[in-house]
Amino acid sequence: MSIMDRLGTSYAFVFPGQGSQSIGMGESLVEHSKAAKEMLDSANETLGFDLGHLMFNGPEDELADTRNSQPAIYTCSAMALAALSEKAKKADAYLAPNMVAGHSLGEFTALLAADVFDFTTGLKLVAARGEYMADAGAVRPGAMAAVLGLDDDKLAELVNEAARGDVLTMANLNCPGQIVVSGEVAPMDRFEELAKAAGARRVARLPISIASHSDLMAPAAEQLNALFDEETLYDPSMPVIANSTGLPLTTASEIREELRTHVIRGVNWTATIQTMASAGITTLIELGNGNVLAGLNKRIDKSLTTLSLKDLGLAES
Repeated sequence: MSIMDRLGTSYAFVFPGQGSQSIGMGESLVEHSKAAKEMLDSANETLGFDLGHLMFNGPEDELADTRNSQPAIYTCSAMALAALSEKAKKADAYLAPNMVAGHSLGEFTALLAADVFDFTTGLKLVAARGEYMADAGAVRPGAMAAVLGLDDDKLAELVNEAARGDVLTMANLNCPGQIVVSGEVAPMDRFEELAKAAGARRVARLPISIASHSDLMAPAAEQLNALFDEETLYDPSMPVIANSTGLPLTTASEIREELRTHVIRGVNWTATIQTMASAGITTLIELGNGNVLAGLNKRIDKSLTTLSLKDLGLAES
């Protein structure tokens, strides 16, 4: 079966975000794709250090540092996109996804895939994003926790009860029954007790001190907006499904507005996938390290197929 047969006629690209990094990420892409290697070389030159060595060898704690993990995840997904394009070209085929989306940080790779900016521009923005978010987290440390087994309405009620005027919000609506809460440590402690008492199957703190997609990231948003204002953004070559609303973005001005609150507003991945399914998408291509989105996608809509790099012959089986 050819690569285009695997993709089908109605497909979309999806890109993972933070947490998808692991030692060895992207190594098989470099080994099998000239285009991927050239992209990694470009990233090393742009950043001024050997990102590839860190991606392939770690150490794990250094790779997990948001200053490094964000450029690494963006670059790995861009390498996967380049490798897939290269493979399609060798088969005399042309990639034509109907739309794209990325989870949180992955939205930047989705914008790259939609020709809103070039690889280097996106990498510089992502590297700054990592720096600014780390700085904001150092000034006002926070917490994030994944909650399993509570419905959205009940969880929202508990978040409001625990907040008591502090920062606490539903950050990521990942799929039915899995939501990530983000905010300050004290209200998070209160929320965790309330959620367990309400019957949550699990409340798992994420191993980070940065409260992404909450108002604690306001300083990072302000700094990023200054950078966005300096960059030329182009109308996307295909619809980009917005993290914050799950609605299609089709102009540069809409995308600029989405980016202005990107690190503050939440990620509604459930709505994103539902929008794609409603538009007739039947196959999702997860371009990045691992297959974290595949499980979420299946829980949102069982009729959708998510293909990984391994499925497309772009990673070791």
